[in-house]
Amino acid sequence: MKTYKINIAGMERALPLCAINDDLYIGAFIIVGDPSLSEHCARELLKIAPEFDYVLTAETKGIPLVHEMARQRGDAKYIVARKSKKLYMVDPFFVEVQSITTAARQKLYLDQLDVETMKGKKVLIVDDVISTGKSLEALEELAERCGANVVGKMAILAEGEAADRDDILFLEKLPLFNAEGEPIS
Repeated sequence: MKTYKINIAGMERALPLCAINDDLYIGAFIIVGDPSLSEHCARELLKIAPEFDYVLTAETKGIPLVHEMARQRGDAKYIVARKSKKLYMVDPFFVEVQSITTAARQKLYLDQLDVETMKGKKVLIVDDVISTGKSLEALEELAERCGANVVGKMAILAEGEAADRDDILFLEKLPLFNAEGEPIS
């Protein structure tokens, strides 16, 4: 398997290259199960984060990152938009999203308790990788529907054209790759 070596604010990892189609590959960034990477990236993101009350992420890969960010700041809570409606959710808010790493459209849900928690608060949207930005858009829509003030959007990596955006903060750029494993953007 081809890999891409990346330095993330001083920590190196080798990312396996995975096909999106015959001509386009992405570097698979897997933070789940890597606590030292979660701790390192959380610390580095907090250095550049705007002032916020709560962090919001989507299930699943952003969870270890926001958990560690909250732990390092001493926060008692962070908020996770869930990929399925849970039994405890009464009249949840939801939006639909199509992510580059997910085969089908999915919904992201927030419980009413999380909705009330975010109302009128400064919310920072955090993800592991920003590529198309569709997950960020969905999270931003959820936060705004809750009456939250989105103060920033950030990720560990910005993939492809996402690195050219001026509305997100990130630690490193992650290129896209051709079938030979060579960076193309």
